[in-house]
Amino acid sequence: MIRRLAYRNMKRFAGDYQIYMITLAVVAALLYAFDSLFWDKELGRFDQMNQMMMIMVGLATGFVVIITAWLIYYIIHFMMERRSREFGIYLLLGMKKGQVARVYIRENIMLGGIAFLVGSVLGVFFQQILCSVIDSMVRIPYSFRLSWDYRTWLMTFGCYAGCYLLAFFRCGFSFRKMNINELMKQDRKNEEIVEKHEEWKRILLPMAVIFLILFWGMFTHLNSTGEIILFLIGLVLTIYLFYTGVSAWIICYVRRKGKGIYQGQRLFLLRQFASKIRTMQFTLGTLTSLFTLALLGASVAFMFCDYENTALKAKFPFDVLIYSDQVQDDFQDEKEVLQQEADVKEMLRYRIYTDQKDQVNTWMLTHLEQYSTMYQNKNGKPDRKRVTKMLENDGTYCRYDTYMGKTDYNRLRKMLGYEPVHFEPDQYIVQTKKRLQKDVASIGKDLHLTAADEKTELTFAGVQAEPFSQDGHNGGDYIVVVGDKVLQRMKPYYSELAVDLKGETPQGLEQKLDALADPDDRDFSGHTVSSLSGNSCSGSDTVLVYTATNLVRDNLIPELKMLLASMIVPLFYMGLVFVCVALTVLSVQQLSDSSKYKFRYDVLEKIGLSKKQVRSLLLRQMAGYYLCPALLALVISGKMVLCISGNFVRGTGVSGCVSTYFVEGTLLFMGIYLVYFAVTFLCFQRSIFLKER
Repeated sequence: MIRRLAYRNMKRFAGDYQIYMITLAVVAALLYAFDSLFWDKELGRFDQMNQMMMIMVGLATGFVVIITAWLIYYIIHFMMERRSREFGIYLLLGMKKGQVARVYIRENIMLGGIAFLVGSVLGVFFQQILCSVIDSMVRIPYSFRLSWDYRTWLMTFGCYAGCYLLAFFRCGFSFRKMNINELMKQDRKNEEIVEKHEEWKRILLPMAVIFLILFWGMFTHLNSTGEIILFLIGLVLTIYLFYTGVSAWIICYVRRKGKGIYQGQRLFLLRQFASKIRTMQFTLGTLTSLFTLALLGASVAFMFCDYENTALKAKFPFDVLIYSDQVQDDFQDEKEVLQQEADVKEMLRYRIYTDQKDQVNTWMLTHLEQYSTMYQNKNGKPDRKRVTKMLENDGTYCRYDTYMGKTDYNRLRKMLGYEPVHFEPDQYIVQTKKRLQKDVASIGKDLHLTAADEKTELTFAGVQAEPFSQDGHNGGDYIVVVGDKVLQRMKPYYSELAVDLKGETPQGLEQKLDALADPDDRDFSGHTVSSLSGNSCSGSDTVLVYTATNLVRDNLIPELKMLLASMIVPLFYMGLVFVCVALTVLSVQQLSDSSKYKFRYDVLEKIGLSKKQVRSLLLRQMAGYYLCPALLALVISGKMVLCISGNFVRGTGVSGCVSTYFVEGTLLFMGIYLVYFAVTFLCFQRSIFLKER
């Protein structure tokens, strides 16, 4: 009997909770697609970078499981409250609490099982989409690899079953406390709105707005983990206070018969909206937090996508570039490897020089926008103590200024396909990064560089900002280019070997060059890295800093794209699940009230409203209900994203507008939002207008 009853109830409620089942199927499909990455052979060739991808996907899956468990628990608990009268009747007929619990659990297991089976099949196709996206990101030729790996299926099933176990564990307390009297009254609790102390509660709304403004200001000054935790706690509390204040404000407005409440159906909408917010204020606060996280994640993912597509290639313009801290190094071993493994078009060994002064470094630290006044005294002059400490210990810039001769500079420009630069022997230019071009434009006003005789002052001839590999090879952020004679008074600082190759770069060339170095000089991925001693540096980039001794562009870029993909893909993964979960809760809440709203709209029709007016009223009611958490999330996340993207643009040199990433994240978010809204509106409208026939 229990089995038949559970099966009958499952069929009855499957139609009412279609959106919930669709979301569970999508979550199961996403879990399967991302779990398949753990055993993907194509991605396995990246070794250490693939391990980073697995770690990030594992962390993202953990968050997804927690959020999905919350969704399942919320829906199960919500359905229990809605069906409390039915459960009370079961107990009156003589069923025991354990039997009622087993019926309900079996219903949900069958619903979840159907969603999981559909999601498993759908996940195979999601897997192909995911693999094709990642393959294109890391420059692997995509090959259709339809497969059904039992390990992926078991891992997905374990995560999915874990969600249900967590949800059932929490619901177990509710079953044990079941009481016939309480069950018969449970479904009426949410209909009661206790309107107490609304006058002072409405003050919470302006307080919440003031707190949000304060939090926006604080966001740019968070420096420690403790400050970040306090910021997040305060922000979440403010979100919950906001909804309490909104509900109280509307109730007070209606009580005072505010201007315009009797125009059209405004009074009906206000009362409905206040009622919904009051009964769902905690849930709406949680959904707003999920929407905010989803928008932040999607916007940051778009930032990294832009960086990958535009800035990464410019970061490594040379086919091969090799650094040596030994000024006499002739790179003989490296040349032999290159000639054996690749088709070499041209090689150029050159030196970087220094005058053993730090006036250029000091100017950079005290004039770049990203440093602000960090290295200045109160009078605006350089803080020599802090500057010296930074140059000796930080590694952003070499200990002393870096110079290059005009001849070597123009040969390198020719290798890169740039036009040669001409300036007089008593002049100099500064080669810098594109993102720093505006900051460095005025550098000539303050520098006092001298010619070979150390008496004649050189004059500034301009700034060049083409990609020039300035993350520790051709200087850090800048290189001062002077006439060859000026180098006679300077000291060789370190050596470089630039190589131009014909055709495609062989796979594994960088690893063979790295094998020439001492194993102790390699990083976690096996690449040789410089020691950041006095004559080595990394530049001031803040997002992707790479200081390897050997740079082989076509070997390196796919690895770095894999590293970026390990951040981009999980962010989209979590953002998509967060949005779907939150929208499912909104949709289920609205659809579950269809019978109650049917009565209310029937009354409106009887007092003179046409069906067209009722549909318009229904659309406005649902739009307000759906937009409230979305708009608040947009307001909260907007300031954060603009601040993060501003720092991102300044720190990477990408050409995108600061607001572009937030707009892209919002469009993705609203696209999914509109799909859920449209489906819910159609289902809700059908349940109200078709049932009367």
